[in-house]
Amino acid sequence: MNKRKFLIIFFSSLILLIIIFLLINNVYGLSKYGSTGDEVKQIQQKLKAWGYYSGEVDGIFGSKTLQAVKDFQKANNLSVDGIVGEKTLAALGITSSSQTSSTSSSNSSNLNLLSRLVYAEARGEPYVGQVAVAAVVLNRVASSSFPNTISGVIYQSGAFDVVGDGQINLSPDATAKKAAQDAINGWDPTSGCIYYFNPSTATSSWIWSREQVLTIGNHIFCR
Repeated sequence: MNKRKFLIIFFSSLILLIIIFLLINNVYGLSKYGSTGDEVKQIQQKLKAWGYYSGEVDGIFGSKTLQAVKDFQKANNLSVDGIVGEKTLAALGITSSSQTSSTSSSNSSNLNLLSRLVYAEARGEPYVGQVAVAAVVLNRVASSSFPNTISGVIYQSGAFDVVGDGQINLSPDATAKKAAQDAINGWDPTSGCIYYFNPSTATSSWIWSREQVLTIGNHIFCR
């Protein structure tokens, strides 16, 4: 084998190995025990803000971060494996640096999740009441007091009972989908409310202290 042929084979093999390495990291490059970097910092910041993590935000995925991730996963009905994969990132309201989904795909995913929340929380309510529930989620996304994504708001610990009991996984009907789309398009029957509750089933005394704006169906909407 001459030197030129050897070099061609060598560099071709090297390029192939690099491509394989990049593909593996794109698919399996999840934040987990031993990981470091900016994504780990984001995870720690979110978990710290929501009371799951008490350590330093240092970008090092150590034992404290691992336990915090597991606690968050358990509280949000996720697979408790301590690995921050796509679903856990979505629940935290973090966009993965390796995510390659198109904007249209992301929008479709948001609409589907919001539709499921509307169906789980407000099926049987009047149509305007279903739009109002979706609007509350979007108003929270816009508020600095809540996560800044639809998934982050919906999966925030303790925010919606339907996440904990699994109703969030029910398939939404056409009405729930239309209500979610109308809210995304800008219809807000609540005029900016960020809370709602059913006075017949509410067990929290705190929610009654909120400024009540209007009642639609069985829900009181508050600021």
